[in-house]
Amino acid sequence: MQTKKNKVAKTLREYAIITIGLIVYTLGWTAFLIPLKITGGGATGVGNLVYMLTGFPVGYTNLIFNALLIAIAAKVVGINFGMKTIYAVLVASFLLVVEQAYITECIVTERLLGTIIGGALSGTGIGIAFSMGGSTGGTDIIAMIVTKYRNVSPGRAILAADAVIISSAFFVLYSQGLSVPQCLEALVYGYLVMFMTSYMVDLYLSGMRQSLQVMILSNKREEIAEKITQEMHRGVTLLKGSGWYSKEDTEVIMVVIRKNEQGTLLHLVRDIDPNAFTSVASVMGVYGNGFDRIK
Repeated sequence: MQTKKNKVAKTLREYAIITIGLIVYTLGWTAFLIPLKITGGGATGVGNLVYMLTGFPVGYTNLIFNALLIAIAAKVVGINFGMKTIYAVLVASFLLVVEQAYITECIVTERLLGTIIGGALSGTGIGIAFSMGGSTGGTDIIAMIVTKYRNVSPGRAILAADAVIISSAFFVLYSQGLSVPQCLEALVYGYLVMFMTSYMVDLYLSGMRQSLQVMILSNKREEIAEKITQEMHRGVTLLKGSGWYSKEDTEVIMVVIRKNEQGTLLHLVRDIDPNAFTSVASVMGVYGNGFDRIK
């Protein structure tokens, strides 16, 4: 019974975090990019192009475009989309409609600043949703379809799809009477949005998953190891070692932790043995119990 309650609580927490990410993501668009007539990639970028042409709300286009892509991908590629992806698409579309109805002007007056902030918020929101298994759909789904029939990496497929969407903004804005220099300026801003979004997604996800390998040399190793196990719930390994200067055998504590646990561990070691020799090193990837799964 308790296990079932824990699973329900974990699921609710994941959906709540995905929702927060979607709020951040949609605010980047509705409060900055859409009022500035700057488009990025993805389904929201397509929605923004349609909005600039027809005035049709971005949220509705986002929903229709994603629904079509999901249906095509499910038929052609045979992908079973999870509830988190469907939930993210529905909530993002709803938030875009509601926010666009109330936010009509960009929060900042400087266009470059608005582009940077909008792209950063968009990328951060996507990163938050990704960290909990959510996805905003769009070009991610296009990449799945393309890689089914072409020997192209998903990253390149997404980049190509986003580049086509952003480049289309040039013709949309030119058809509305803007000069060629103005259209080119909007195009550059659009690619800046794409860069900022990609950068913030990677920054957020790498920051969440970055792990550290800590080596601790102390005469109170048993007490330190016990505290790490009890209070941090991390596995501890004792490595056999020999001091070259002292010519004495010893044991070195080795523990792998998340980066955000570093402060807790160092304070724990300091409280037990202020003179403990401690080294901290970043590791590229950690797989197994308590960390990432090999996919």
